[in-house]
Amino acid sequence: MRKVFVTAIVLGFLSAGAAQAEQVTYTKDIKSVMEKQCLACHGSDSAPEYAAFKKEQAFWMKQGKGPRMDTYSHLVFYTAWQDTGALMRRLDDGKTSGSGKPGNMYQNLGADEAERQKNLSLFKQWVGGWMLKRLPDITKEEIAAIKVPY
Repeated sequence: MRKVFVTAIVLGFLSAGAAQAEQVTYTKDIKSVMEKQCLACHGSDSAPEYAAFKKEQAFWMKQGKGPRMDTYSHLVFYTAWQDTGALMRRLDDGKTSGSGKPGNMYQNLGADEAERQKNLSLFKQWVGGWMLKRLPDITKEEIAAIKVPY
């Protein structure tokens, strides 16, 4: 009996370690996609903070700049809090939305459809609770499903 119990514990640790090794994280997976695909417009060089972008959105968009997203903290703002769902709405391919229309940043996820789908899959795994709702419409359970591991 004791041998079975110890074996079960060891197998549990091994499977947990394997799952954690495969987990998509910001530092291992998302950061490099952001650097390659997004930071030309959302990097720290000249991208504004959220409040500055919102205040003069037309100006910044004419400059080809969006709000700053070059750090984990900045990116999580658009994913988990305070502008929950914004990142998901903009990166989504439209296949699960009612309209079927992709988000306005989907095309920037890669050079071709295969690369876009690969990168979208990474983002979906990283977020966990992928949704296209705006904050007032999101339930506590949906908020709890958002993971965004560092």
